[in-house]
Amino acid sequence: MLENVRNLIAHDNGNTFKVIIKHLEQLGYNVYSKVLNALDFGVPQKRERIIICGFLDNVDFHFPLPIPEYKKQTLLDVLEPDDEVDDTLWVKENIKNSRIERMKIELERPYITHENVAGSVTPHHISCALRAGASANYILINNERRPSARELLRLQGFPDTYKIVVPYSSIKKQTGNSVAVLVIKAVAKEMINALKRIERRGNYDGK
Repeated sequence: MLENVRNLIAHDNGNTFKVIIKHLEQLGYNVYSKVLNALDFGVPQKRERIIICGFLDNVDFHFPLPIPEYKKQTLLDVLEPDDEVDDTLWVKENIKNSRIERMKIELERPYITHENVAGSVTPHHISCALRAGASANYILINNERRPSARELLRLQGFPDTYKIVVPYSSIKKQTGNSVAVLVIKAVAKEMINALKRIERRGNYDGK
């Protein structure tokens, strides 16, 4: 299984993606690819990624379908109580006021805003894609504070049993570079199911 940013399929007018698929097929893989969004698999983060799955066997593989709405997490499920968030994550009053002034619409709390390249600020009840190299205030919760380390991990689908043993700056970078766990879990489950179907037919060679 391979994962990359959605723009990979459009890079160089699609030629880069075609080369990747061609090389995989030349190596003997039966290749499947699809753009999946983390939003569809349970986390409140819009994160579209191209997923490529390759099998040396001719399998009956299907990408997972989105989960039902009632099973999806919301920001309320992800966010920690404000009084439990480290004081260092709260932004200065001038930053807060600037974001509020430029916010195009009012939205019921909790919400997350991010500032785009044009300087526009729009609130959403989901997070935009986490980025490793983004500025400190790239995303703000209610225009008041940065997400905590645990909240960043939750936005990527990591369970609360995942131990935090590095500084906040490292968690920010790691979650920005990470895959959305629930997406990969769903795809992996379908890959296993495809291999089991071959095994039941008696022609799975174990590759």
